[in-house]
Amino acid sequence: MPKLRLSWLAFGVGASLVPALAHAATENLRSDDYVGISFWLISMALIASTAFFFLETQRVAGKWKTSLTVSGLVTLVAAVHYFYMRDVWVATGETPTVYRYIDWLITVPLLMIEFYLILAAITKVPAGVFWRLLIGTFVMLAGGYVGEAGYFAVWPAFIVGMIGWAYILYEVFLGQASKINAAEAPESVQSAFKLMRLIVTIGWAIYPIGYFVGYLMGQDPSASSAALNLIYNLADVVNKIAFGVIIWTVATSETDRAAAK
Repeated sequence: MPKLRLSWLAFGVGASLVPALAHAATENLRSDDYVGISFWLISMALIASTAFFFLETQRVAGKWKTSLTVSGLVTLVAAVHYFYMRDVWVATGETPTVYRYIDWLITVPLLMIEFYLILAAITKVPAGVFWRLLIGTFVMLAGGYVGEAGYFAVWPAFIVGMIGWAYILYEVFLGQASKINAAEAPESVQSAFKLMRLIVTIGWAIYPIGYFVGYLMGQDPSASSAALNLIYNLADVVNKIAFGVIIWTVATSETDRAAAK
């Protein structure tokens, strides 16, 4: 029965990528196109990570399966978008902002939910933690999108996005989520929680830095498109794949610890 479930899982992942693969660009990737190369490398890494996380759900205890499944969903959604973005880049040298934000609108809230899920696996967590993280995420994304898409002045939009990010950081460093982690979580969960919030602090800082360089330094955004895409691509390796690996580490270590008792 587990083998049958894994077969259907593999089929589902493959089927979800068919539209993206069918969209493949006819142009060839140039050897000096470092942005295009980064798109291809990361799209493959995201697919490999998705398969790994989904397969590993069979290894961990039931209370950790949701967290690991969410990690797989994050990399799967990102992979589908990367297939499209890499082809558009190779064909046109551009990547429309909307692709990034459709990705982030799904994956970033899922990443934030992971803070709630790993705590919920070991203790009762108030729903307010879930909603505060979600609200902060959408404020951050809304501010970034309206500024980058040109619907709002870039400086006010940047400030709104930063307020959303600051709200998230407060919750995971000083808010209720942080207090529950410090008071009730075992050592492995506390360690994972700290690494995750480090990624949200340092790894996510790459996005506002990219926004600032691309839109607030007086440069033409189209002229800085290559630098922006390279920055965002490299950031996604840490903020999506590494984030999931941290979840996998705590899930497997807690499962093994419980089995050893």
